[in-house]
Amino acid sequence: MMPKLSMRFLPLSIAVVMLFSLARVPSSLAGPPLICHPFEIGNAKSLPWSGNVWNLSGNQNYNTKSLAQDTLAILDGNPQIIVRMETLRRATLYAQKDPEAARELLTKLHARASRAEAAGRQDALAWFDVGYLAATYNQWMKDQNPAAGLDAYGLIKKALALRGTDPQMEFAAALVTLRGPQQDHLVHLQKAMAGSKTDALLGQNLATHFMGDEKRAALSLPANNTTAKKK
Repeated sequence: MMPKLSMRFLPLSIAVVMLFSLARVPSSLAGPPLICHPFEIGNAKSLPWSGNVWNLSGNQNYNTKSLAQDTLAILDGNPQIIVRMETLRRATLYAQKDPEAARELLTKLHARASRAEAAGRQDALAWFDVGYLAATYNQWMKDQNPAAGLDAYGLIKKALALRGTDPQMEFAAALVTLRGPQQDHLVHLQKAMAGSKTDALLGQNLATHFMGDEKRAALSLPANNTTAKKK
């Protein structure tokens, strides 16, 4: 059973989001939220895909043996977080068809982040990539999941701590925590909402991923609203 949470001292916008989040997961996010719902990335480069963005098969002519190499080439190009999210979503769908490619990609992403750390250079984006890929694997791969046992959300929190303010990364964390931890989800969502005021791509993706049903009203509220009054 969900524990009782006091909302008397929360900003109004967080309180409203909490009410709707506790009610149910929005219908716009039915199914694994990191997998079944593509992210809008405009003309940014990502892994090849068929014309139908809603398909979960990708391009039937794509050679999964080059999945790790192709994915790393895109990520190393330093794209925005949302482009990384869509790329890793596509990579996961391809990786499900090829367990060896799935292991290779996760291993190489983890090695990349670990090398930077060993060299005394913490790479927030590298740790984000590992955590987010692990989260997508955990949502989609039933068998032969190479990310089993990895603390995906813990790695994303590490990336956020290293990165500092990044509303798009907060958006990713909000999706990863959609089904809990509830308090963490609300904090990440609030920060993503605040950042969307100056980030059109983020606003567009918040709309498609969170503006279903009752969440539409919650996300239309100002991010820094006044504190709700005591009853």
